[in-house]
Amino acid sequence: MQYTAHMSQAQLLMTIGHRIRNRRKFLQLTQQNLAYEANVSLRFLSQLESGQGNISVQRLAEVCAALEISLSELFKGVGPHGGLVLALVGLRGAGKSTIGQKVASTLGLPFVELDERITASANMTLSEIFDFGGAEYYHQLEGDMLTKLFSASASNVLAVGGSIVASLQNWQFLRRSACTIWLQASPSEHLRRVQLQGDLRPMRGHSDALGKINQILKAREPLYNQADFKIQTKEYGIDGCVTQIVDFYRKSL
Repeated sequence: MQYTAHMSQAQLLMTIGHRIRNRRKFLQLTQQNLAYEANVSLRFLSQLESGQGNISVQRLAEVCAALEISLSELFKGVGPHGGLVLALVGLRGAGKSTIGQKVASTLGLPFVELDERITASANMTLSEIFDFGGAEYYHQLEGDMLTKLFSASASNVLAVGGSIVASLQNWQFLRRSACTIWLQASPSEHLRRVQLQGDLRPMRGHSDALGKINQILKAREPLYNQADFKIQTKEYGIDGCVTQIVDFYRKSL
């Protein structure tokens, strides 16, 4: 479902109510707990969660504070900027392309590889981009393409380069604009998968490729951990990950 500026008041209230209820359950709060923390009546909260109660911005902000989320997170994907994007993040070998394509197919959404869009727009390979301007130039192109994609106001499943967290500006933009999902795997699993794909980049110039991946993962882990949803890919397998992510998407609507 794509949210537009023409969403009716009833649809808007149902969407907000659904998200508040899901967040409350995620925090294992009862309606009574949340009503007390937000300083609203239990009857009012019940109406709000069922999509039957209107609310002032101030009171909604108090509910959000009690749920430890921002107003921007609550309204993500609602309004004139349209669709809800699922953005898959993680190191190379996390399964973003494989899982992302299956999630997109299940949901009937387009699948977008951000790096493919970047290289097509620049008319350069990733190696050429880095040789030409380094990581700074890549992140500049990355930010421009993210802006272009989200200005299209369309729902999709987006696979993002693993280094996006190295650009605070681009990472913050993505987190504000999409539902972010971290596909987790161990360093050895990441290395095994890229080797199976015939990708030798992790080994080039490094006598200890596994140690290098472990170092990168440790540095990026606190930022990846800011994602809205996290899933261990080896534990669930491809199909299990798809099921978990599709459920998460539907609950986010």
